[in-house]
Amino acid sequence: MNYSETISYLFSCYPMFQHIGAGAYKPGMGNILAMDEKYGHPHQSFKTIHIAGTNGKGSVSHMLAGIFQKAGYRTGLFTSPHLKDFRERIRINGQMIPEQEVIDFTASGKDYFESIHPSFFEITTLMAMDWFARSKVDIAIIEVGMGGRLDSTNLITPLVSVITQIGKDHTEFLGNTLEQIAEEKAGIIKPGIPVVIGETQPETEPVFRRKALENQSTVYFADQIFHLEKSEISRDSLQHFYIEHQGITQKISIDLPGIYQQKNILTVLCVFEALKSTAFPPVSNITIIEGLHLAAYHTGLRGRWEVLGRSPLIICDTAHNEAGLQYVTRQLQNTPHQKLHLVLGFVKEKNIDPILPLFPADALYYFTQPPVDRALPVEKLAQKALLTGRTGKIFPTVKEALDDARKNAAPEDLIFVGGSNFIVAEVI
Repeated sequence: MNYSETISYLFSCYPMFQHIGAGAYKPGMGNILAMDEKYGHPHQSFKTIHIAGTNGKGSVSHMLAGIFQKAGYRTGLFTSPHLKDFRERIRINGQMIPEQEVIDFTASGKDYFESIHPSFFEITTLMAMDWFARSKVDIAIIEVGMGGRLDSTNLITPLVSVITQIGKDHTEFLGNTLEQIAEEKAGIIKPGIPVVIGETQPETEPVFRRKALENQSTVYFADQIFHLEKSEISRDSLQHFYIEHQGITQKISIDLPGIYQQKNILTVLCVFEALKSTAFPPVSNITIIEGLHLAAYHTGLRGRWEVLGRSPLIICDTAHNEAGLQYVTRQLQNTPHQKLHLVLGFVKEKNIDPILPLFPADALYYFTQPPVDRALPVEKLAQKALLTGRTGKIFPTVKEALDDARKNAAPEDLIFVGGSNFIVAEVI
């Protein structure tokens, strides 16, 4: 098989959540533990940091990878989902896994995989661990796929466990309350391993403190240790933070202008505070600052308040749940513009009833749908929007929707594209 055939085989033969949703979910660690044993426990040959959370875990993962790269470590990065190319999920020092590695791994394991019927994500997790081990990475940043307790990535014992902000997403699997969701995320807390919590929330703080106590793990709440005094976004799309820690305020700049990064930056800094309690060599403050400056560029992060055009201003963002979109819509309102054009599409299992009212009623709407089986039909999206007083045009493809928005927009207008990873993938 060539690369294209290999990817088609993986996508079609193994359940993939990104494409089919709930049908791909395989609870339990049995498969991944058996696969890990057969492949010689590759994850044990390098250090790891484990990242869970509802929102922010992708950004936090890439920022951490950027810092470790700057510090001179050969750094693996495992994230999901991908936007355009499967290989985005598995990187070393920002470079995607080579096509031949994907081909060879799949071909050599094909008979074994077909005998145990793993999920797509289980195969992907093993592929990443195997390549990282053979490539002799020093450290790998491992992002949870979903939840934490039963996630395939939870076979690792990291230097630090990290849990970013908690919100309501994938409730059919993780629970309907923040407390229940936090319980699943807290499943990555390991005995004696420090854990960083990105945001203090009254519903989830007791859950994390109890889990940390049960595991005799030191717990760090990032926003109780580091304090954001102010932030500003410059014309070159850099975001500048002024952060106080132990009475000292320092300026830190990153190439991620989304205002939701205000929480993520504190989480990242706190990870290095927690690392001081481990045997891992300390990373200097100057290295942290330099690593953060162009972290997205050096690690390949896309789709986080990404500027696609300037006249009119075109922004895309992968935020796709209520908590994430609250930040996005607030930033849209605070971004200077004349008219606001919204190109929106969602997946069908997403509860969009509380999401649609977040967007301004007087915006110009271009409803569409992503080209996947999970897509919410555009006609149904338009019907739901109408119930909230939002009307717009209907387009069968994202390209047609964006083209029409561009045609109608004046140079001073703002076009936003989002609602789903799949929508963003179509425009970048």
